[in-house]
Parts: sequence; C-alpha cells; structure tokens
Amino acid sequence: MNKEQIFEQIKKKETFLCVGLDTDLKKIPEHLHEYDDPIFEFNKAIINATAPYCVAFKPNLAFYECEGVDGWKSFEKTVAYIKQRYPDQFIIADAKRGDIGNTSEMYARSFFDGFKLDAVTVAPYMGEDSVKPFLIYPNKWVILLALTSNNGSADFQLIKDENGERMFEKVLRISQSWATDNEMMYVVGATQGELFKDVRKIAPNHFLLVPGVGAQGGSLEEVCKYGMNSKCGLLVNSSRGIIYADNSDNYAQSAGEEAKKLQLEMKEMLGKYLI
Repeated sequence: MNKEQIFEQIKKKETFLCVGLDTDLKKIPEHLHEYDDPIFEFNKAIINATAPYCVAFKPNLAFYECEGVDGWKSFEKTVAYIKQRYPDQFIIADAKRGDIGNTSEMYARSFFDGFKLDAVTVAPYMGEDSVKPFLIYPNKWVILLALTSNNGSADFQLIKDENGERMFEKVLRISQSWATDNEMMYVVGATQGELFKDVRKIAPNHFLLVPGVGAQGGSLEEVCKYGMNSKCGLLVNSSRGIIYADNSDNYAQSAGEEAKKLQLEMKEMLGKYLI
C-alpha cells in the first residue's frame, strides 16, 4: 500500500485511526482464558468491532514475544486474520528493531518475507546500515522512531548539538537521504504538542505514526493542527483506550464504541485541518 492508497482509505472511511493490539493476558476478560488461544480470541473480537473505524492495526510485538512460542502463534494468527478478513487494513509490526546490518536483514526477512506485513517500526540509533536492510523490500514501509511520546524522550531526542539542532531533527534530516516519503514514515508522539510544527518543517510530506492519544494524554486537536498535511499524513494510534475500554463480556462492543468516537473526532479534524 503506497502513500496515495493509504490516503484513499483515509478519505473513504473518514478516519486515520490505527488500533494498537497491545494484548496483555493479565488484562483481557477472564472468560477468554477458557479458549486454547485467548490472545487470538480477544484480538479477533477487537478487530471485528473496530475495523469499520480504522485504517490500520498495530500489534506490539512485546506483548506476543513475552508468551514465547504460543505468543508468536497468536501474532501469526492475528496477522493472517486481518489479511484475510480485512485486506484493506494497513498492518504495522511495532517491533522497534534496529541492529548491525546482517541482524537487521534477518529482522526484515521475518516481518516482510515471513509475516508479509506492510510496515515495521525501526530504531535509528545505530545509523543507516541498520535501517537499509528494511528498505530493500518494494511496497513496504520503515517507520523510524523520531520523537517519541514517553517522558524519557527528552533524555536524548531533545539534546542540541553545537549548531542548535536537536537529535530528533538530525534523525529526520539525515534519514531522508536513505528513502523517500513513499518508503519511510516517522514515529512522533502525540504528547509532543507544538513540536509537530518543527517536525513538519523538516519532513512536510511524510506520514507520521502518532502514539500517545488517549491513555498517555496526547491531544488529537494539537496533533492535527500542527501535524496534518495535504495527504492527511497522520496515522494516530490508540491502544489501551480502545482495547481495554471494558473488561466485561461486552469488551468488544465497548472497544468498537471507543473507536467510533475517535473516528467521528477524526472526521471533524479532516474537515478542519486537511490542507
């Protein structure tokens, strides 16, 4: 799915919502533990309930890897289910990989050849040769961490060099020589507010994957005001605020209702801020 196709889905569904599948066995409804694969049963119901209101799903690999082989099986089944049932959905592996070249080659092979996902999040700290192996796959996306939503983002990402350039700005500027805006996106946390203006000065045309709306307190209004461009340019993720909206037997219905609320807000934002 290229940038234009993503934008077409956004216009068609009037949403730029990405639903994060951060599925924790300790948080899902108790009755699901009766199933052989409770993670998949939970995910399946959440996917069915929220698919009308989103354009992307983002399984967070940590929540699957911690369950060992069973977790990987749940992840594989979840991806296969989305692809079969909702082929118009963009699927992101939130894996935050990034290592020396030959190791990154194996990570890229796993996600793009093996699971045939659309995108994977990658950490840029080790530089160009750790990212390039992910970029050799046509019609796939690297989503590079740039300015994250956590409190510790200031520890490194906001440090200025002798010319006054901050670390996240350096990441944005240098990485654009590695790939085009039809191959690379950036992670920019919703909690960063007006800093979206600075991101857009350097990367005006890229899509941004935006975590931090909802449970982390990021403002959708600010994200859209400072971050939206002529192709929308935003995939705003919500995880806990949607998938754990209710812990009863009605968990999927509640998740769908929360996703619909965000979809309606996003429809309004598209009308207000789309350039």
